[in-house]
Amino acid sequence: IGDNEQGYDLDLFCIPKHYADDLEKVYIPHGLIMDRTERLAREIMKGMGGHHIVALCVLKGGYKFFADLLDYIKALNRNSDKSIPMTVDFIRLKSYCNDQSTGDIKVIGGDDLSTLTGKNVLIVEDIIDTGKTMQTLLSLLQQYNPKMVKVASLLVKRTPRSVGYRPDFVGFEVPDKFVVGYALDYNEYFRDLNVTHLRDQRDREREIQGVIPAGVIQAQRDREADL
Repeated sequence: IGDNEQGYDLDLFCIPKHYADDLEKVYIPHGLIMDRTERLAREIMKGMGGHHIVALCVLKGGYKFFADLLDYIKALNRNSDKSIPMTVDFIRLKSYCNDQSTGDIKVIGGDDLSTLTGKNVLIVEDIIDTGKTMQTLLSLLQQYNPKMVKVASLLVKRTPRSVGYRPDFVGFEVPDKFVVGYALDYNEYFRDLNVTHLRDQRDREREIQGVIPAGVIQAQRDREADL
């Protein structure tokens, strides 16, 4: 997606009222995400076919892409003579405060990674920003000697802060803008949108300590007024 891509007017889509004042445009419509995810599933089947795969979801932002990607892989498995046995696992990392990557990676959750020894691992992530988070995770996983590790990311951001890492399977390459929706969040808000949006930079001064979207604040006030 080019740097000058303007996205689509919000009026063309169903946007929750409490988010309407905090978004600029719809950036990637849901149908386009689904079509691209289906294509990635085919590429993964081709690149990792014939091997038992442990699909490792990076929570929380990766869960919708993870679920949709696995649905397409399962559909391909049902209709192919060469199917892929697949199990799933989850890990949660923390590297963002507000809209900035802090560079400090904290592992919050996940099962015993020693079970990945000798396995073919597919890491599924929502977005690669600087790439530091993924490099840290890959270094961590290598300690457990997996047979193969591949990474699928819905988005890869073009940013001067990048360390140069690029995943094996990429949905969309996007400019250095802050994107929310489709489980990508801003301090836990906006995950419930099923398309990706650009955050409205103009509303930041109206936010309380930079953590609650202005539209959410107003929606909360409206509910309180009705009580």
